[in-house]
Formats: sequence, structure tokens, C-alpha cells
Amino acid sequence: MTYCVGIKLDAGLVFLSDSRTNAGLDQISTYRKMMVYEKTGDRFMVLLSAGNLSISQSVREILQVEKLDNGDEPPITIWNATSMFDAARVLGSAVRRVYEQDGPSLKQAGVDFNASMILGGQIKGEAMRLFLVYSAGNFIEATRETCYFQVGESKYGKPVLDRMITPHTALDEAAKCALVSMDSTLKSNLSVGLPLDLLVYEADTFQSQQMVCIDERNPYFTMIRSTWGQRLRQVFESIDDPTWDGSAAEHPLCVPSERYEPMRKITHPGEKIV
Repeated sequence: MTYCVGIKLDAGLVFLSDSRTNAGLDQISTYRKMMVYEKTGDRFMVLLSAGNLSISQSVREILQVEKLDNGDEPPITIWNATSMFDAARVLGSAVRRVYEQDGPSLKQAGVDFNASMILGGQIKGEAMRLFLVYSAGNFIEATRETCYFQVGESKYGKPVLDRMITPHTALDEAAKCALVSMDSTLKSNLSVGLPLDLLVYEADTFQSQQMVCIDERNPYFTMIRSTWGQRLRQVFESIDDPTWDGSAAEHPLCVPSERYEPMRKITHPGEKIV
């Protein structure tokens, strides 16, 4: 399994992925899940992948040469697409092409065609965009209401993103939030693991120098891992315990309610239970 997150903000884009791939307890390997497609001054795109490794690797290879028919115009590729929407269409076509080639054999072997991908970036002449591409090749786009996507083992890292991320969040703050989200996932799921790849893209630059590979010796991520746990414990301990006698409590737990109490069967001494 894996965990990847892509975040779209007013100021730019943030991408984070782990690198663990496992096919059992004794088959654990490290593979990069992040791929960068860059044409200086013209386009900058990042692809994150989760799911079956053989599928995602095939899609990444085909994507670089995949073409969409464009009528009398030259075929559309990720290198000449005039919009990120068209680039996402090319990616969807690459996914379907791999399915046509490998899907029947995988099904015969009892293996699901499982791959999901995040594609984000910017092409000169339009704003930044972020897409989530499914196994069928169809996709959805991030909006201001839903400005981030996750693929892979997403449930553990979602709460902190929901509470902290808005379109107005600063890039460095969003990168910190993504790392906290990843730390929560690492803590709860062994199928996600180091090293991590983190990339921060600033809007309208069509390049990024803010790329880093994070391993277990990285001082900033080590600080995140220790500090986040300590602060959570401090906040938890600062919250009052529930008070069952609510007569003098500032925040009573037991208050009048129109809902029924749980069903309860009470037996009395000497009563025969059938």
C-alpha cells in the first residue's frame, strides 16, 4: 500500500508521497511514487501514484508517449497539451491503454486492476489545476471547497487536513500539515513507510527547487514526529474528564435529552431468569 497527498492552494501546490511497496510481511520494497514532468518556462506537472506497482509503472512509461487524437490538429500529449485538463485526459487514456493490455491477464490471475493517481501542475496560459484519476481513466478536479486529494491509505491522515487546509493556507504551512498527515499514517499503518518525497510548487514559476527526499535521519521530520505526539498528549490532557454528576460541572456530560436511554433489563434478587 502507499499514501500520497496533493494540495492545491492560492499560492501553489504541495505534493507528498511515501515509497513503501509490499506484497506480504516479508516482501517489502522501496519505489518512488512521485514523477515530475517539467518543460522550463512552459509547464510543470507532478504525478503521484498508488495501487498495483506494475500498473502504475506501466502508466508512467506510456504517459510520456501517449497521444490523443485531435482531429486535423497534431495529437495531444502531455508535452504539447494546452491545458491541464487535456493532460489529465492523456493520463486517463494511458490508464485505459494499460487496462486493455494487462487487464484480462490480471483478472485471469485473480488480481484486481487497482491504480489511482493524482496529477497536478500548471501549463503556461492557465491557472494551476489538480486532478484525481481513477482506475477507469476518468477523473475529477479539485475545487476551492475540496482543495486536496489523497490516494492509498488515506483515512489516518485525513482529519488533520480537513481541520487545517484551506485555499488561503500558506505553502510552508501546508507542507507542514502534509507531513503531520503522513506521520499520522505512518504511526497507524505499517504498509506506509519512509523515505518520503516532498515537493512544493509556487504558482506561475514553472519550476521548483523545493524538492526533498526525507528519510529516518531527516531532522525536521524527526522533530515533527516527536513534537506532534507530545502536543497531542498535552491538548488531550488539558481537556476536562467527563463529570457524571453534572450539578456543579462547567461542561456537564449528563443533561436532559428527548432521546430514549439505552434498553436495559434489570433482574431482582431471587428472580428466575428464563
